[in-house]
Amino acid sequence: MDQLTVLFLLFLVTLIAVPLATRIRMPYPVVITLGGLLLAVIPGVPELRIEPELLLPLLLPPLLHTAGWRTSWREFLANAKPILLLAVALVLVTTTAVAYVAHAVVPGLPVAAAVALGALVAPPDPVAASAVAAGLRLPRRLVSILESEGLFNDVTAIVLYQVAVSAVVTGEFSAPVAVGKFLLSAVVACAVGYGVAMIAAWGFQFFTDARLRALGTLLVPYVAYALSDELGGSGVLAVIVEVLVLRARGTEAEDALGRLSGSVFWAMTELMVTGLTFGIIGIELRTVLDVLGTDVGAVLAEAAAVVGTVILVRGAWLFPAAVLARRRNRLANEAEDPDERDLAPVGPRETAVLWWAGMRGVATVALALALPATTDAGDPFPARDRLVVIAFSVVMVTLVVQGLTLPGLVKLLGVRESEDRLGQAEDELRVRSLVAALARLRELESRGDIPEDLIDSLRNRCQGLIAQVDPDAYEDEARAAFAERRRRKKEFARVDAELNEAAREAIKAARNEPGVDPAVVDKLLRRIDMKGWG
Repeated sequence: MDQLTVLFLLFLVTLIAVPLATRIRMPYPVVITLGGLLLAVIPGVPELRIEPELLLPLLLPPLLHTAGWRTSWREFLANAKPILLLAVALVLVTTTAVAYVAHAVVPGLPVAAAVALGALVAPPDPVAASAVAAGLRLPRRLVSILESEGLFNDVTAIVLYQVAVSAVVTGEFSAPVAVGKFLLSAVVACAVGYGVAMIAAWGFQFFTDARLRALGTLLVPYVAYALSDELGGSGVLAVIVEVLVLRARGTEAEDALGRLSGSVFWAMTELMVTGLTFGIIGIELRTVLDVLGTDVGAVLAEAAAVVGTVILVRGAWLFPAAVLARRRNRLANEAEDPDERDLAPVGPRETAVLWWAGMRGVATVALALALPATTDAGDPFPARDRLVVIAFSVVMVTLVVQGLTLPGLVKLLGVRESEDRLGQAEDELRVRSLVAALARLRELESRGDIPEDLIDSLRNRCQGLIAQVDPDAYEDEARAAFAERRRRKKEFARVDAELNEAAREAIKAARNEPGVDPAVVDKLLRRIDMKGWG
């Protein structure tokens, strides 16, 4: 069994795990990880050999792009303070606490190596956060904070990790150099991300083919990541800036086919890369088991101390921070200071969910595996094998244990967006779009070059849809007329669907007839799918 077969098996695990996770109501990254674990212990399945330094550049750009596309500058700015408290301050606090504990419990571990361990286990995973949030119907602000924290915390953690590893390998450390590297990394990343986004936005206008446009959107995050990394910037931050700029500029395809095909393309890409990512986390368990050796008890005890520190520090930071934020919010309300009113991110129940949702993932695994084998002096990297085991223990406990119990916690605390509120928000936007369409129809009517019967038909359609969404907008008699038209429309749609199916079956049956070009058959089938039988 070769490496390609292992990759196919991981994709098969993803294919099985996603519907299974839906059925048993678990986050699908957890189920995929467990599937990878199962592959790791099956005799005959080889170790998956991927260069550690390639894991982040291969897996993170598309995942960051899709996660970033679900947010916006407005959401980030609205939640900037709680996000920065998590993505920067909490990463620093977690790194410090883990470094202190690891230095104390791991025999002979230097401070710099302990800091490297703290940095690589500090950032929660954005993919796991997005996948968990998607299935739990959490309040939108809580989802935004979780996703944005996952997007931005890797920037802080990776820079800290690089500085600490460099100190171990070279034996030298300078605080001013470390701060300067962090600032330079951020400036370069922002410049590269913005530049790549602007060039991409200009270039997309020339891609009328949906296939080329989809391929272009896939290449853009990789270009931003690789270019920023080459210039000494943060590849992660460059991708985040790139996608937020593209999102703000509204670079979606102008035609419906382009938007639909792009959406399907990215949904499939995200699922495949996510499956590969968490499958690798599971299957790499064999590497961890191999390095345990005979000193299992001691290593697991050290791992338990670090895991406990990671979980407890997050809670110890979040709960007091939330209390202080709510207190400042009350003072801002009393002082009527609108600039300070966004400081209360969540209540106590939401804070508990935010705490328990801090699952680690691909960044922790990739950084752990990328620890150098030796220093510049030729000595072995201090306690490298033990650090890898500890890092994997943090991932497995936070991802599997917290991931499996988070849905129950959400249900117990009742932290869910009400369906009524979601429906109301959707209805409000729908009415807004219909009112805009009706206003445009009035403008077209004023020109006088459109048949009156067509204008009446379109007006009735718009008004009927508004009445359907917002019944209070019209009188009882008008609502009854709209309801009748809605009934007739449904009946028309049912009959039209049967006609489409009959036409589709007739064309499919012709595929095997002599002299019929299969390409023509496929073209007509696509036409029916897009425009109907007429």
